[in-house]
Amino acid sequence: MTDYRGIMKDGLWNQNVVLGQLLGMCPTMAVTTSGTNGLGMGIATTVVLVASNAIVAAIRDFVSHQVRIPVFIGLIATMVTLVDMSLNAWFHDLYKVLGLYIALIVANCAVLGRAEAFAARQPVLASAVDGLAMGLGFTGALTVIGLVRELVGAGTLFSQAHLLLGPKFAFMEMTVLPHYGGVLMMILPPAGFLVLGLLLAAKNVHERRQAQGAAATPPAVAALGCH
Repeated sequence: MTDYRGIMKDGLWNQNVVLGQLLGMCPTMAVTTSGTNGLGMGIATTVVLVASNAIVAAIRDFVSHQVRIPVFIGLIATMVTLVDMSLNAWFHDLYKVLGLYIALIVANCAVLGRAEAFAARQPVLASAVDGLAMGLGFTGALTVIGLVRELVGAGTLFSQAHLLLGPKFAFMEMTVLPHYGGVLMMILPPAGFLVLGLLLAAKNVHERRQAQGAAATPPAVAALGCH
């Protein structure tokens, strides 16, 4: 049976697109100047991942092995075009902020990589779950990086959410540090690498402590837990 829990854990943590595989660095550095931008880019990528994975899994038995990559790229480009047009129609302010980076989802190695490494070998439901997990992990990483940069850079969280995502998202906007002058460097690209490095370090420390804790567990305790 398909291990859906393992698929979700891989996408959200173990093989996280940003923190585990270091893919999609272009949008990660460029659009994470705020939590709102990171969230919007992540959601758009998640939609493409779920749709492309599901379609690739559905047609995998009908596509020749020799032409699979061009076919996959064509499908991904179609999904990205639909997302791009949808954002332009219904979330135009967010579309203007994300700009070229929406179209560049086609070149995101994570999207084609999941189609080739997972969806081309697994059933439709499992592939859709994998796309969702990878997309949510990507969204989470972009949002956290954007929130850290926004908080230190401007003292706010999810600023202009109502303009970029719609009036219903106004509740997300918070001013954490009133009358805060801000740190300009946090809005510039170098800060993206700085925050990403700190998050990678924190993830590595957490995983190392977990491994040390598991290794330090006495065999008798582990055996008792099995019963």
